This record gives sequence, structure tokens and C-alpha cells, in this order.
Amino acid sequence: MTATLAQPAAQRWAYPLVLVATGVALGVSGAPAPLYGLYEAEWNLSPLTTTIIFAVYAVAALAAVLVTGRISDVLGRKPVLLGAFGTMIAGLVVFVAADSVPMLVLARALHGMAVGATVVAGAAALLDLRPHRGARSGQLSGVAFNVGMAVTILGSALLAQYAPFPLRTPYVVISVVCLAIAAGVIALREPHAARVAGRIRIARPSVPAEIRGDFWFSAIGVMAAWSVLGVLLSLYPSLAARQTGIHNLVFGGAVVAATALSAALVQLVATRVPARRAAVVGDVGMAFALLALIPALATHSWIAVFLAGVFLGGTFGLGFGGSLRHLSDVVPQHRRGETMSAYYLLAYTAMALPTVLAGWAANSWGLSTVFPWFVSAAAVACLVAAGLGLRGRTAG
Repeated sequence: MTATLAQPAAQRWAYPLVLVATGVALGVSGAPAPLYGLYEAEWNLSPLTTTIIFAVYAVAALAAVLVTGRISDVLGRKPVLLGAFGTMIAGLVVFVAADSVPMLVLARALHGMAVGATVVAGAAALLDLRPHRGARSGQLSGVAFNVGMAVTILGSALLAQYAPFPLRTPYVVISVVCLAIAAGVIALREPHAARVAGRIRIARPSVPAEIRGDFWFSAIGVMAAWSVLGVLLSLYPSLAARQTGIHNLVFGGAVVAATALSAALVQLVATRVPARRAAVVGDVGMAFALLALIPALATHSWIAVFLAGVFLGGTFGLGFGGSLRHLSDVVPQHRRGETMSAYYLLAYTAMALPTVLAGWAANSWGLSTVFPWFVSAAAVACLVAAGLGLRGRTAG
């Protein structure tokens, strides 16, 4: 038994491998972002169809989040990660072969399941490998998420713009990367030595009464942030290209990539800022950043659009990272699973439903007309979250 427990520590590359795996998974989730404009142009897709395709990912990811935590406790982290990357590669194959909207929906569903499983099993594996550095692992995971998304989205845009077969080549290249990660996972020793016996069941979302105020402070902030993230990844690149007149795919990809990279850098440097303070400042900043997108787009200047995206990314990183750190600090250890299930239930719902609503409205009135109303509503939600945080601090 002692030898079994010591095995994971001998693989010094295991921890960075799991971090890279989570970053690549989140990158795969954003890979189609700069390509939606091509799908819309070549397949005559409406904004509503685009957002539904995106929202399928969020629903599938939520389902995976609710079941894979228990599966990884019973079977181990390695089988879940292997299954997730197998599913991810299957989704990429479907994207390569896609010639219809149902195939895009299937590919996004497969990726949602794969990413949800990777996020949950990866977070647990990081704690298994370094059990006394939970806060640091959470911070590095957030950075890996955003860096993976930035690199993959920009790479996808470059390949689509300059390589042959723009709707296939990006997915082929990403598949090769995923195969390399899967090979590393095969060589990984199981990090979870103390596996438990029991039935595999869906985690029941619940919030302990004693932290309900803290939970809603964190949850409203992440709901506002993720609703914007959904539109940012599905519709914003096309809107930015339309408003600036720059239809090179690299520009749309660079705007989203810069937003994600800015979020990663802020999360990396804001560790010493108290979690509640970071979340409040981030929520207020995000409200102003969202409102700043409206005049930035109206200038038709690519510099203004780019800088507004960077500002939004920085405040998003501060708000989301602070909210998650704050909730992690206050949730009782024995209620962590059900509380985080409730948290991600709201987060993924906020990503899916407002995105589809924005797509429906854009289909009726035009994205340029709808976008200011959408970001204004999200800004109000951010300010509500900040108000809850300030009230909680005053009460404390």
C-alpha cells in the first residue's frame, strides 16, 4: 500500500501534464470561435443557430460536471481523463467531417462532455498530486484555462485564414495535440490512491444555509461573467469584424485570445489580493468594461475594439478568480461537492440561456442592435454581485 501511495510523487511531470491537459481541453472548447463566421457565410447560418450550437456545449459540460466527480472518486482520475480525451478527439473528428448543422451540434455536445469531465477530474487530480497546495492549484488551473483558450483560438484563426481547408485543418492540428496529451495520460500513474467504493450517482446541487449570502455573491458574479463569455465566443468575433471592416479571421481570433490572455495574467498576479476584494473590484470593473465595449465598437476602430477586449479580460479574470477563491474559502469541506455542483449549474446555465436569447434577438433585430442591451444587462448583474460582496463585508 505504501508503494502505491508513493507512485504519483515519483512522476514529477504528472502535475504539469494535468495542468496542460485542462488548458488544452478549455482551448478545444473555444477552437470554433473564430470559425463561426465562416460557418455562417458558407452554410448560411443565422445568429440563433450559431448560439444554439454553442449552447449545446454548455449543457453537455454541465451534465458531465454533475456525474464525473463521483466517477473519478470510484474509478480513478486516469480513466476519466482518458475517456475525456477520447471523447474530445471523437468530437474533433466529427468537426472535420461535418457537412450539416446536426453534425456541428454533435461535435459540440461531445466536446462539452469531454471538457466538463476534464475540468472535474483534472482539478481532483491536481489536489491528489499536491494536496497541500489547493489554492495554488486553483489559481494555476484558472491561468491554464485562459492560456489554453487564447493559444487555441489564435492558432485556429491563423490556420483557418492561411492554411488550406479552413473548416478542417484547425481541428486536425488540435487532434494531434490531444493525441499527445492522451499518450501522456496513458503513461500517468493513477493519482487517486484512496479510491472509494460505492454507486456512481449525479451530484445533488445544494447550498449550506450558513454560506448562502457568500454563495450568491460568488454565483451572481460568475453568472454575469459566463453569460458574456458565451456571447464573446459565439458572436463577438463576427460583430467585431463587421464593425471594424476587418474580415481577416486572425483579427477576430486575436481579440478573443487577447481577452483570455489578459484574464490569465490578472489571475496570475492577483493571488495576494483578498478573494472578496478581488471579486468586488473585478465585478465593478467588468461592468465598466462591458459598457466600454459599446462605444469601442461604435468607433469602428480595431485598436479600440482590441483594447476594450483586453480590459474586459482583465476584469473578468479578477472577478471570476476572486469569486471562485472566495467560495472555496468559505464552503465547508464536507459540503464542497454539492455546493460546487450548484455553482457550476448556475454558471453553465448562465452561459447557455443568455447566449441563445442573444442569438434569437439578433436573428430578429440584428446583433449590432441587440448587443448593447445584452452587455448593459450583464453589467447590472455584475454591479448587483459587487453590492452583495460589499454588504457581506460590512456585515462581517
